[in-house]
Amino acid sequence: MQFYYEEKMPLRILDEGEFWKLQESEHTDVIRALVPDLEQPFVEALKTWEQALAETQALFVRYIELVVRSGKHLSSAVYGQIMELVRFALKQSEQFVQLLNQLGKESKALSNNPTAITVLNHIRRESEYFIGIAQAVLQKGMF
Repeated sequence: MQFYYEEKMPLRILDEGEFWKLQESEHTDVIRALVPDLEQPFVEALKTWEQALAETQALFVRYIELVVRSGKHLSSAVYGQIMELVRFALKQSEQFVQLLNQLGKESKALSNNPTAITVLNHIRRESEYFIGIAQAVLQKGMF
């Protein structure tokens, strides 16, 4: 993500968050579809994560709508709420990556599926990309 959007930066990070939470939510379904014999505890965990990630994605959409309605003047309270949402989304993605790591280590069904292993690694890298964006935004106190 580029960091030169100036007054559009709140929308840019919200856009990124909305996109990556949608991706992560969809990725839970991709894993389940690729590994039809996935162990039931992992199936249940992925279903739970799918819902949680979709809820976070919906929060990003609500803040996008709020910022658009606010125009160029973003109150410090809303700014703080956006930064808190970014912090939450960062932690959520870190925990999601932990689940992906656990899947890679503990799932026999996944370990017997080379395509699923490749996809799992790709999904992990995408979540790590969002983690990097969120960390950069929080460190620099963007916008």
